[in-house]
Amino acid sequence: MMHEDISTPRRTKEIIQRHGFSFKKSLGQNFLIDQNILYKIIDAADLDHDKGALEIGPGIGALTEKLAQTAGRVTAVEIDQRLIPILEEVLEPYPNVSVHHGDVLKVNLHELFREHFDGLSGVSVVANLPYYVTTPILMKLLEEKLPLENIVVMIQKEVAARMAASPGNKDYGSLSIAVQYYSEPQLVCTVPHTVFIPQPNVESAVIRLKVRDKPAVAVEDEKHFFEVVHASFAQRRKTIANNLKSRYFAKEGRERLEKLLQEAEIEPTRRGETLSIEEYARLSSVLLRAGVR
Repeated sequence: MMHEDISTPRRTKEIIQRHGFSFKKSLGQNFLIDQNILYKIIDAADLDHDKGALEIGPGIGALTEKLAQTAGRVTAVEIDQRLIPILEEVLEPYPNVSVHHGDVLKVNLHELFREHFDGLSGVSVVANLPYYVTTPILMKLLEEKLPLENIVVMIQKEVAARMAASPGNKDYGSLSIAVQYYSEPQLVCTVPHTVFIPQPNVESAVIRLKVRDKPAVAVEDEKHFFEVVHASFAQRRKTIANNLKSRYFAKEGRERLEKLLQEAEIEPTRRGETLSIEEYARLSSVLLRAGVR
């Protein structure tokens, strides 16, 4: 028996009405109702029947259904208890899908991977993320160094631009460096708000983060490296020397700082947004060796 895709506007409305579901603004719920966008997301994830997919925030299962048709195993984590029975009903034709009720920020992902994706040739995260927690979710996925191939997510367009930005670009900042340290970002497409129910009041984009086998640069102390990056962007209009002075050299003279910047081959008058990830790695290393923490 052929059934209509979950993602059509008609079927989405029918499922929502039949279950008396109401959207919770606090959970950032916007359901996708466009086949083309779903196929672009699936294509970017590069899945096959030997691979697994972790979905975060499946909603009523529009993307989950497409993942189930493409990947060997799909695990979806949904925070909203009200959606669990709906998902179980609409995804019943797909035995390769399991749905978990939980907050992905609190879930032990290593355990989840062992339990669901053991023996597969690769795993990707594929999701239409709630916009208010995009960054914490993505940083958790990257920082926990999970065995991931790709992270393909629908996020706010301006956040996607920041993640993919290169040095010297107005969008380039500590988020760009954090994401690019762990992965190679690539914008897949921009998405109009008309493809969602309800329509969000921001523009969206699909971004693919190809997870690196090892970080983009070798650093001696990751925590210190990211602290130096954050300090360098503390006030965007200030030079790197002024930002670092406020954070690390408040009590000492400027001379020592300028000497260390010279040693790292960085002009003190440059701004944080002009430094490449390699330059930040070098700067962190010089400061660390000089005992600046």
